[in-house]
Amino acid sequence: MSKKFVIKPFRPPCQLDKPQADEKWQLLKSAIQQIHSHNASSLSFEELYRNAYNLVLQKHGELLYQGVCDCIQAHLEDIAIEVAATPDEVLLAKINGVWEEHKNTMAMVRDILMYMDRTYVEQQRKMKIYDFGLILFRDYIARHSAVKERLRFILLDAVAKERDGQIVEQLLIKSTLSMLSDLGVNTLSVYEQDFEVFFLESTKEFYHSESLDYLAQNSCVDYISKAEGRIAEEHRRALSYLNPSTEKKLKRIVETELITTHAKALVEDSSGCVLMLEQDLHSQLARLYSLLSRVPATVDHLRNCVCDHAKKTGLELVADQEKTKDSTVFVKKLLALRDKYDRVVTESFRGEKKTQKKLKDAFEDFINADARCASYLVLYIDELLRQGLKGVSEADAESLLDKVIVLFRYLQDKDVFENFYKQHLSRRLLGGKSTSEEAERAMISKLKTECGYHFTSKLEGMFTDMSMSQETMEAFKLNQPLDQPLDQPNQQPVELEVKVLTAAHWPVSNIEQCKLPVEINACFSAFENFYLKKHTGRKLSWKTALGTADLRAHFKTAKHDLSVTTYQMCMLMKFNDRDTVSFEALTEIGIPAADLRRHLISLCTPKHRILKKSSKGKIILDDDVFVFNEDYTSKLKRVKIPLVSAKETSIVSEDIPQPVEEERRLLIEAAIVRIMKARKTLQHNELIAEVTRQMTSRFTAVPAFIKKRIESLIERDYLERGSDDRRMYTYMA
Repeated sequence: MSKKFVIKPFRPPCQLDKPQADEKWQLLKSAIQQIHSHNASSLSFEELYRNAYNLVLQKHGELLYQGVCDCIQAHLEDIAIEVAATPDEVLLAKINGVWEEHKNTMAMVRDILMYMDRTYVEQQRKMKIYDFGLILFRDYIARHSAVKERLRFILLDAVAKERDGQIVEQLLIKSTLSMLSDLGVNTLSVYEQDFEVFFLESTKEFYHSESLDYLAQNSCVDYISKAEGRIAEEHRRALSYLNPSTEKKLKRIVETELITTHAKALVEDSSGCVLMLEQDLHSQLARLYSLLSRVPATVDHLRNCVCDHAKKTGLELVADQEKTKDSTVFVKKLLALRDKYDRVVTESFRGEKKTQKKLKDAFEDFINADARCASYLVLYIDELLRQGLKGVSEADAESLLDKVIVLFRYLQDKDVFENFYKQHLSRRLLGGKSTSEEAERAMISKLKTECGYHFTSKLEGMFTDMSMSQETMEAFKLNQPLDQPLDQPNQQPVELEVKVLTAAHWPVSNIEQCKLPVEINACFSAFENFYLKKHTGRKLSWKTALGTADLRAHFKTAKHDLSVTTYQMCMLMKFNDRDTVSFEALTEIGIPAADLRRHLISLCTPKHRILKKSSKGKIILDDDVFVFNEDYTSKLKRVKIPLVSAKETSIVSEDIPQPVEEERRLLIEAAIVRIMKARKTLQHNELIAEVTRQMTSRFTAVPAFIKKRIESLIERDYLERGSDDRRMYTYMA
């Protein structure tokens, strides 16, 4: 059975006239006053809500809104008189109590007037009644002429007392500052204007004064402790009762006054960075770095101080080297200096890349300030590979070579290093002086990793020559007849050991071959015939200046095997068929004059006086006559005759070696042609910059030197200048 619905016409509600509206407002006003008087328990909030609802619905919203505002204002005016009369000692407690009451009453009023907030306030674009209550509290209480300044003074004084170590009521301060934050109505304007600005200014003044006084009377380490404590204290304060928005501003001011302002003075203090470096106080330096890291820009003062100290120490080390002239001691001190600052970066700077880069620049500056550093490093490596690695484990040997490579990276003129390294490597290989071939190859492998294949191709070629020579000699000995004819009945067959060297790989000088004894010449000819049959088209050039020989010498009391140079062998074998030999006769061998005198004097030293000369003293005269010393004695069966040192032959020099200069000339010209061939036309400065960049891996190209090479290429028609712009170059195919 269906039910019928009847739709009745709309009946408008009865309209409230002005007297009726006033009556309802009076009820609401009385209720608000009772709420302010803490008598809200007897009120019917449902009825009050309905009255407020009807007033708004019947177009009396303005009456309700304005009436409520006036009622709250009147109440706060009375409260303001009480607060203003409150003594300073209890002002915070009083104002916090009033504030809590105000929030509670406004929450009740807001609930009663909820409909008005949702409709009338929105439509008329007025402030919600709760927010308006905050504005009234701000104007009549917080900013009362007799309250505002006192309140701020009490808060700042409490902070000052706490900084002085006194105990303050943090909860009371926190609730007061929270009140100021809320009174901004969705902004922090009241908190910022009435407290924060003054708080930050007083903080700045406090730390500016305290830091100046403390630093003047205490050491750097003490100041670091003080600053760390103050920064931690301000952080706790911000968390305890300040608005979160203040923390960053407070942190910035504290760090500016404690760190930025004094960073340079702190680093340069007599108890600061330099003292920490000299006494290896890494933990203290780490604390200083941590403090300055709070303001990243200030760390540059510390980085610069560390790097300047490293550079100063390095330059002093180079200056000391001028006096000592001991390459091994110099490089060991250099490695110790590098280890020291490596620990500084690792332990104190947390391995920071910027500090590593600045230290690298500092080491490069003082190492490259003296061109001899490259040769000293080579001499140290030579000492290592000759005997320094004896009895050392493989891991320790690897570590030593790695440290050397670190210093090698600092060298800008790596071609100078290569030149010296080739000289010493050739001496080790030809003289059989290396501790182990594995260590030699490991060193070359590391150099190859650093500079590429082209840097070590000649060095690797030297090893190839040595292994090929060994195979060649084995084949030669198998090819020789066992019964060689001898010139004398007691003569022993000559044992020949030849190293066949590729001229392009080895740093050999173009010294003419000296005149060899007949029996030695026969062996040379036999080997030369054997070798050229196997390798047609090649040419052998004998480098007698680099050779050695073992001779059996017959003295009155014994026979001794003398280990001498090839030059000395040629001299001594002159005495097989005569008793005396003049200096003039020895010059006929074809040995350069300087080498002749040096090798002769080595045979006439008091310890190894194989020959006696007619004159007295250490100098060889042109009219000297030499006699074989049959009275020579030695406890050793085999005697090695050492060569006296030659000052003029020292490889350690401040000048760039001539072969290096020539190679640089060729490299720069090749780079210029390569660049211009690809670019066709290029401006002068761009060409200089590009050539410099390409040469960086081997040496530092000086612009003036590059310019000379450009001029040379123009003269040889590789390049030409632009007709309109003389600084523009064009490549000529």
